[in-house]
Amino acid sequence: MPDTNNSNNSTLIPCISYRDAPRAIDWLVEVFGFSPRMVVPGPDNTILHAQLTLGGGMIMLGSLDKEGAYAKLMAQPADIGGRQTQTTCLVVASGDEVDAAYARALDAGAALIIDIDDMDYGGRAFTCRDLEGHVWSVGSYDPWQAQEA
Repeated sequence: MPDTNNSNNSTLIPCISYRDAPRAIDWLVEVFGFSPRMVVPGPDNTILHAQLTLGGGMIMLGSLDKEGAYAKLMAQPADIGGRQTQTTCLVVASGDEVDAAYARALDAGAALIIDIDDMDYGGRAFTCRDLEGHVWSVGSYDPWQAQEA
């Protein structure tokens, strides 16, 4: 059984590349409520590195670098038929927060993949694509908390 007390202080932070990172930052702040912690601008309206926080979580993002070593590892959803090799799950505190994020996402042009619903395993959730096609699942199910049956 894995050790869940996280005594080694490890943290997992998703990293996402965007073609228009400044616009993506604005979208993520508006729709999901992230706060910019650090934004390092680059040439030609690009972002070299950004850190956005929400509660105790963080994502890092930057502008797509077509020539750097990291770019050889990455593909944008639009380049591979919208498919993903991983998605981001955003846990919010309540079903009301899920409903609010859902409304903001639709208003901001998110493409709905899985409509909002109460989940059999607990919580309320929906799944959408952001402005560049990255998949986000937003829900109130917290896998770290014991769930009532």
